[in-house]
Amino acid sequence: MKITGIRTHVLKSPLAQPFAFSQGWVPTRSATLVEITTDSGPVGWGEAFAQGMEAPEISAAVIEHALAPLLSGANPLDIEVLWHRMYHRTRDYGRKGSVVAAISAIDIALWDIAGKHYGVPVSRLLGGAFRETVQPYATGFYRIEGQGEAPRLADEALQHYDAGFRAMKIKLGFGVDDDIAVMRAIGRAVEGKGVTLMVDSNHAYGRTEALRLGYVLDEYDLRWYEEPVVPEDIDGYVELRSKLRTPIAGGENEHTLYGFGELMRRGAVDIAQPDIGSCGGVSALRHIAVLGQAQGIEINPHVWGSAVAQAASLQVLAALPVTHHSLFARGPILEYDRSSHPFRRELVTEPMSLEDGVVRISQGPGLGIELVPEALERYRVN
Repeated sequence: MKITGIRTHVLKSPLAQPFAFSQGWVPTRSATLVEITTDSGPVGWGEAFAQGMEAPEISAAVIEHALAPLLSGANPLDIEVLWHRMYHRTRDYGRKGSVVAAISAIDIALWDIAGKHYGVPVSRLLGGAFRETVQPYATGFYRIEGQGEAPRLADEALQHYDAGFRAMKIKLGFGVDDDIAVMRAIGRAVEGKGVTLMVDSNHAYGRTEALRLGYVLDEYDLRWYEEPVVPEDIDGYVELRSKLRTPIAGGENEHTLYGFGELMRRGAVDIAQPDIGSCGGVSALRHIAVLGQAQGIEINPHVWGSAVAQAASLQVLAALPVTHHSLFARGPILEYDRSSHPFRRELVTEPMSLEDGVVRISQGPGLGIELVPEALERYRVN
């Protein structure tokens, strides 16, 4: 089998209601998809994670001009070989960011092809499924004004609860005092309902402010405190982890086994959060999971992309072993972004859904999804 074509699809859709996270306003949903064709039939789909304000054309250009020429005519089943070929040939100008996101998209598509070739889900190729369902947590609580929205966000928590979510991640990073007001309001709204909370400040603070907020967060028995400081400040992660009771999480802006290896060696995180569309794809997430397992660090993938990235994350979540084995071990949970995103429900024939408090993981071949051509055409940027 040979690769005969690699095509990128840049998708964009303006939001009727722009929203903010701590780093800025998101006026448009975007995605960078890759489609890989072969001479024997299977077609693979992958996605490069377009960060909240990232132009999807960046990863598309890397795929078209730097990576596609390296793969023409190659056997798509040589996934590990091709991953290292792409990484080493781009090392001098890559290693992080959009270049590795482009590698991620191609790698996901190659795993999709392999699953379709063998007629099994990607999780089977990764060694089998530890689970067929996964608990989702609702990501949301974005701002539509900026500050002073605690009452609205408390109402949002109740909406997530009524929709069946028993775990929620709150977006913070809008000033420590405003963040504390938001936590107080949401805490009161869900008190006694059996809801597990997490927070994510998207590296809005330096160490002093992150600690000040963290001491208050310690009151809430959170599952984790995500991206408390900028990803470059590994020592800051280490300091917060040593001073706070709440587990520290991070890694959506880290890449490959090399970047995560440094985080783990330094003792920076309790929970590592590689994004499958950014860290290097399925292959890299597998590398990172082995590193985490060896050091007792939980791996809980981040996912904020379209239905393609969601499907890929679900396959990896199925195949992730628990970090600390016991009769009642805590497994990974699925990030389920509840904000407006047409590429989640419209791109595939069977979008992900919540049923009885869990998301069922596809047992279909490859990623287990079928794309809708009309939706691709509707949102594609020519």
